[in-house]
Amino acid sequence: MKPYIRVCAEINLDAAAYNFRSMKENLKEDTKIIAVVKTDGYGHGAIPIARMAESYDYVWGFAVALAEEAVLLRKAGVKKPILILGFVFPDACEEIVRYDIRPAVFTMLSAEQFSKEAVRQGKTVHLHIKVDTGMSRIGLRDDEEGAALVKAISLLPNVETEGLFTHFAKADEQDKTDAKRQLSRYLAFSEMVQKLGVKIQLHHVSNSAGIIDLPEANLDAVRAGISIYGLYPSREVHRTAVPLAPVLTLKSHLVYIKEIEPGTAVSYGGTFVADRPMRVATVPVGYGDGYPRSLSNKGGVLIRGKLAPVLGRVCMDQLMADVTEIPEAKEGDMATLIGSDGGLELTIEYLGELSGRFPYELACDIGKRVPRRFWQNGRVVAEQDYYEVTGLTEW
Repeated sequence: MKPYIRVCAEINLDAAAYNFRSMKENLKEDTKIIAVVKTDGYGHGAIPIARMAESYDYVWGFAVALAEEAVLLRKAGVKKPILILGFVFPDACEEIVRYDIRPAVFTMLSAEQFSKEAVRQGKTVHLHIKVDTGMSRIGLRDDEEGAALVKAISLLPNVETEGLFTHFAKADEQDKTDAKRQLSRYLAFSEMVQKLGVKIQLHHVSNSAGIIDLPEANLDAVRAGISIYGLYPSREVHRTAVPLAPVLTLKSHLVYIKEIEPGTAVSYGGTFVADRPMRVATVPVGYGDGYPRSLSNKGGVLIRGKLAPVLGRVCMDQLMADVTEIPEAKEGDMATLIGSDGGLELTIEYLGELSGRFPYELACDIGKRVPRRFWQNGRVVAEQDYYEVTGLTEW
């Protein structure tokens, strides 16, 4: 096992398991969870999260954004259904059918392409119809014409209309008026489809915010995303009904400490100038790893249970921190960029607000050159290292 001294994202699978249980306890007994693991599990590692959650009987399956993400899960041995939430390009049809992946469909052209490929392979393709109830993104209209389109799609050869879903635009806001309006539109459209004789097995509307705040929207299944990873969709959702535990910590080590005199500038542009003698520590992590440059002169790292403010601009590969008030700090000490140390905590939500970035974005942008180490039951069960590349041929 590598030491990963420069930087390592520690992923606590036990915390993720706790979050799954916490969400399930807020759902009806027969409501399933679709675990959203797109963008490599929001930066946390899709494959280990999926492998862990696949054993839960209340997890229907998984959702991703891209065909490539779905195929990767299949090749990693994930057996349960995998739903692609976004548009699937025609060149992916063959693999979608071959690997029994569920695509989102909202046009006849796309449905016909999947039907044709399913016929060619002698298989059935399971489609989830996306309906737009107010997001104005992808999805067919929730009107009679849209219902007729669902009916026509259901009649295509080798096609099963397995799911019908929509997506909330404002469920994470305190005012749920728009979310409830979307739910009403979805239910009305679902009834139109049913009256046309189309059978839908799985109705799913709720995202993480819906799971927490809109029990009436928790239908056959819900799509749990950011809540899996211990993050709340916003500060406006209630936190008591579904307690969550952070899953990710980000740690590095101090590689150099120097003393500087008053008038000494730190980092690019000299945006910080010392006004007194100071001790400055260098941490070998920067925006190339996903630590936001916008935390320049704002952020901080935890060293020996104390907060060391970031000095000057965050560089691509390094940042500097003030350890003047931490005289015991020495080279080689651990530096916690996300997580807790000595009773202090730096959360993704806090750093997101401080940097002016969305917490989801911050989590997803932790770069691929940051190795992930996965812990379960007090031991490391997996590692994900971009630089441990295998299977490449020379050219």
